[in-house]
Amino acid sequence: MPTVREIATEIVTREGGYVNDPDDPGGATKYGVTIHTMRRLGLDLTGDGRVDGRDVRKLSRAQAIDIFIRHYFEKPGIATLPKALQASVFDMYVNAGANAVKILQRLLTDMGFTLKADGKLGPQTAKAADDAMQTEPALVVDAYGIARRNYYFRLADKRKASRKYARSRAGGKGGWITRAEAFISVRFHLSNSEFSKRVASWG
Repeated sequence: MPTVREIATEIVTREGGYVNDPDDPGGATKYGVTIHTMRRLGLDLTGDGRVDGRDVRKLSRAQAIDIFIRHYFEKPGIATLPKALQASVFDMYVNAGANAVKILQRLLTDMGFTLKADGKLGPQTAKAADDAMQTEPALVVDAYGIARRNYYFRLADKRKASRKYARSRAGGKGGWITRAEAFISVRFHLSNSEFSKRVASWG
């Protein structure tokens, strides 16, 4: 089982360097850390009294890793979840914030647990996740990964500009989908034909 720091390092490596895609609501981003996050944390790295694109460019890998560990793993309480779920929920929290927890809460509700999908990792959610993992832990992890994948598909269904993150220029799986499937057993990965059928309505 990889450590939290190893997971954060993998995320930073996958996210890559500075980008400012006009189709990405996150705005200027480096190593997966958005300008909005840096403003929320008050990370004025240039010392000019404001947080802008220059501060994002100045962000180091080490700083990004620390941000993810402190604010996307420790602060939300992901450590309270069963170990087997932590990597996927952590990865999703970096990408989607509290929606990562809401996805888990809705999944657990579908499994018969009584929870409010409020995006907060409290003792009720942690206990429900632990109880769910007592029987078929691998299937719970896969179910969460599949729920992540469906979340991305729904985003792309609703927002045309986001489809390039779910489907590559060549028509295959885009970054969002491959990211989700990295945490799903191979037997539950979509085949090329299944993927094509799912996105056919996008044109």
